[in-house]
Amino acid sequence: MTVSKTYPSPPVELPLPIAPPEPVSNCDVCTALVQQRQEARDRGDLSAATDADVEIRNHPHRTRGRR
Repeated sequence: MTVSKTYPSPPVELPLPIAPPEPVSNCDVCTALVQQRQEARDRGDLSAATDADVEIRNHPHRTRGRR
């Protein structure tokens, strides 16, 4: 007699989401993106909030070693 499996493979373990990026103080672009992110979260648009996070994370600053 064979034992049937309920699942064909072990469950997938997903990592916890990464923390939202911290904006650089005194940066007008980061300040505007933080406001856009909060407005998107308030209206339940998590896609737009994630887009703002990506822009904050990728926004170049000389203090981050980019020029």
